[in-house]
Amino acid sequence: MNMTMTQKIKLHPAAFPLWVGLLLLLMAAGAAAGIIVLIQGLVVTNLTDLVPWGLWIGIDLSAIALSAGAFTLSAAVYLLGWKQLQPIARTAVFVGLLGYSMAMLCLFMDIGRPDRFWHAVAFWNIHSPLWEVTMCVILYFTVLMLEVAPIFGEASWFKSRWPKIADRLHHIHKFAPALAVAGLTFSLLHQSSLGATYGVLKARPIWYKPSLAVLFIVSAVIGGLALTVLSSKLAALFSERANVRDDILDKVSQVIGWMLLGYLYLRFWDTLGMEYTLEPGRTEGLHILTSGSLAFNFWIGELLLGILIPGVILVSGRLRRHSRLHLLALVLAVGGLVAYRWDTNIVGQMVAFSYLPTQIEPLYTAYRPALIEVLVGLGVIAYGLLAFTLGVRYLGIVDHSTIPDDVADPVTSEPVTAVSH
Repeated sequence: MNMTMTQKIKLHPAAFPLWVGLLLLLMAAGAAAGIIVLIQGLVVTNLTDLVPWGLWIGIDLSAIALSAGAFTLSAAVYLLGWKQLQPIARTAVFVGLLGYSMAMLCLFMDIGRPDRFWHAVAFWNIHSPLWEVTMCVILYFTVLMLEVAPIFGEASWFKSRWPKIADRLHHIHKFAPALAVAGLTFSLLHQSSLGATYGVLKARPIWYKPSLAVLFIVSAVIGGLALTVLSSKLAALFSERANVRDDILDKVSQVIGWMLLGYLYLRFWDTLGMEYTLEPGRTEGLHILTSGSLAFNFWIGELLLGILIPGVILVSGRLRRHSRLHLLALVLAVGGLVAYRWDTNIVGQMVAFSYLPTQIEPLYTAYRPALIEVLVGLGVIAYGLLAFTLGVRYLGIVDHSTIPDDVADPVTSEPVTAVSH
């Protein structure tokens, strides 16, 4: 079997407890800030009627999108029969569960009345894209919990304490194909509906278009795959309990590179094509995005660093063989997805129309997250990092050593050796 393993970075014995301590500190600060928001209300934030979706929704959209590796790889393994990707799908499903739980934490803080979170389930509003998103998120989160349950059942510490429960959790594997179909259905529906939610808001002209649904799902698939490969590589670098097949991750990275270049075409023309409309509000919003306050984030952070550079690196076998360049490209691809979600979410709120007869001029707004929003956001991110760290250490979520030889070899015709510089 052609097999290349990532070299480990030797860490000081105190590194792990210090890392966990830092994340716990950030979580505690986030929890304290969240309690203040729940007690005093959203008035303590910088959110307004014109800018109701700020930092928390930005994290929510990014976490949801970066979780798309779960349904993508599960579908590849159980529906297309690409069994060599099964260990990566294991990682992706766990990352997906964390991403959705992070998104739900952000929504819990953002909706203002979290005690009414159950209203969407009890009182159906089938005409609302947000209702469809809510229902799909709830259903897909349930699917992810079922997909992750066998991982707990396979952990040695879990087996020794609760052997009967572990055996039952292991049997959930039998339903993996059905869960893959359900996950693909729910995730495709709500990933695209997130974009459609923006696309139907006519009072925000730069959002009002059908292409957002397509861009949201395409970018989510790319970002989700990139985060899965990146998290696998980082876990293998820093943890003795994680090991990966570099040749398999290399093949997935090449696919990500080609997808990035295709996505660049879609994103560029979807944005610049709006120059031909000269629609009130849309023109002003496009100016903010391309030459105003969001211009650097759009041109440099999103298009150049987030799409073009990682795309070129990942499609080139020679460049991918340099481990640091490979990691950098994956980091940039993940960052580009976050930049796209931030740009899209914010630019539509910078220019608004009420379409009242007395208002013919657009309303210009501004937004900067308050400290309390930042603390809550950091707490949510710290939770995700801590859960992934513990998953690598105690659940073996990054382990490619179980791939059978006859399945793993066809992934690539030649071994890929990581080169460190």
